[in-house]
Amino acid sequence: MGNICRSPAAEGFFRHHLARSALSGAINTDSAGTHSYHVGCAPDERAIRVSADFGVDITSLRARQIRPADFEAFDLIIPMDQQNLDSIRRLQPAGARARVHLMMAFDPEAGWEEVPDPYYGQDADFRLMCTLLDGATAKLLRHLEQEAAA
Repeated sequence: MGNICRSPAAEGFFRHHLARSALSGAINTDSAGTHSYHVGCAPDERAIRVSADFGVDITSLRARQIRPADFEAFDLIIPMDQQNLDSIRRLQPAGARARVHLMMAFDPEAGWEEVPDPYYGQDADFRLMCTLLDGATAKLLRHLEQEAAA
């Protein structure tokens, strides 16, 4: 939503996995929110701290809002929950090239359809977010590696 918790953490976890992949340097990543609440802000300090516990540094990221040009600049747009998926689909221009999928669609074995928003929660909620994103972004990368090999 505001691009200070789940989205920057997802970007950080994906970059973390990507750095050790054959696709490193071949994929551009960015995160964005559907709302303008925090444009220009760093990620939430709890997201920074708990991501760091997983070995992922998101301190350099800054919030921005998704824009129509993103649907041509990126192949995939990956929201964290149904509410943001609906917002993104309303913004998506007709005929846009980007495919839109929920993050947890890449890790159905995790048993979660959405990445829960930890913003109003405690550190345990941020740990759950990071655990889910660690697994889902690793599987997203495997999916992209398989696509690239095909």
